[in-house]
Amino acid sequence: MNLTSATASPWWTPSVHADRRPFLIGRNAIQSALRGYFAREDFIEVDTATLQVSPGNEAHLHAFATQALTTDGQAAPFYLHTSPEFACKKLLAAGEERIACFAHVYRNRERGPLHHPEFTMLEWYRAGESYESLMMDCVRMLALAAETVKTATLTYRGTECDPFAGPERISVAEAFGRHAGIDLLASVSADGSTERDHLAAEMRRVGMRVADDDHWADLFSRVLVEKVEPYLGFGRVTILDEYPVSEAALARPSARDPRVAERFELYACGVELANGFGELTNASEQRRRFEIEMAEKMRVYGETYPLDEDFLAALAIMPEASGIALGFDRLVMLATGASRIDQVLWAPVAEYGR
Repeated sequence: MNLTSATASPWWTPSVHADRRPFLIGRNAIQSALRGYFAREDFIEVDTATLQVSPGNEAHLHAFATQALTTDGQAAPFYLHTSPEFACKKLLAAGEERIACFAHVYRNRERGPLHHPEFTMLEWYRAGESYESLMMDCVRMLALAAETVKTATLTYRGTECDPFAGPERISVAEAFGRHAGIDLLASVSADGSTERDHLAAEMRRVGMRVADDDHWADLFSRVLVEKVEPYLGFGRVTILDEYPVSEAALARPSARDPRVAERFELYACGVELANGFGELTNASEQRRRFEIEMAEKMRVYGETYPLDEDFLAALAIMPEASGIALGFDRLVMLATGASRIDQVLWAPVAEYGR
């Protein structure tokens, strides 16, 4: 069945729904099991507003824009959030210590087997705990999802991953060396600044393409996507750890090596499932990073998003914490054997742009 085809039956056609229903029942069972996990771990489930002043400040994320009207008709710009992260961290600043959130989030320019314009993000935060605690959460939750739908393996497009096996934990630098033959950290200085020409030379040496207008971040992403990610999460889960600090997003620098950050991503069957941080609580540094990201967004896409000043104010009093975002729909896909994200969504977003 191909729901993107102009001749495909709609998802609500009884025969199509009958094909999708086992995946959807599995989705509900996994969500219930994960809620049980959080309850046993003394988390409080929270619900955050979808409408936000800023949808997030990552250069390559695209939001849906709207506006709010006052009672006298005055308009103010708002966005559908791309993540509940800013709101969750405000709750940490308010005094909450363990919170979890199943949030509908919205990302424009995204649709495909693993992407949907509206999907469910599962985020959870542990105040006063290291980001290694999130890694253990992930290992337990993947096993729990598999147990819930009575499967021994996670699967995607003919590949398998054993959620009960011990995970592989590898740094980004180690992965670049192993899978691409590139010494990544040779292009990262002690202060976190990057040397574009050094990385470009390394890529040319191993036969990778480099464009004259590529920045260091463009080159980093190309190696990651083309040479590293295709080898992650097969046979067992991979935890890709210690991203360069220039790719830290909202993560704090590592105490072990200032060139890298306390950021990891979780992979199974070559699919990125989660992105976790030891959270940055330095508001001025976070502002600097946001401004860099928005300058890059303007360079590449000709647009930018406002900063959430309320979030930056809250960050100044937020406690040390770790936090993570997991693509819940993707986890359901891998546990139930679905091949596309729309198979595990009860009511997919209408097709557009055909």
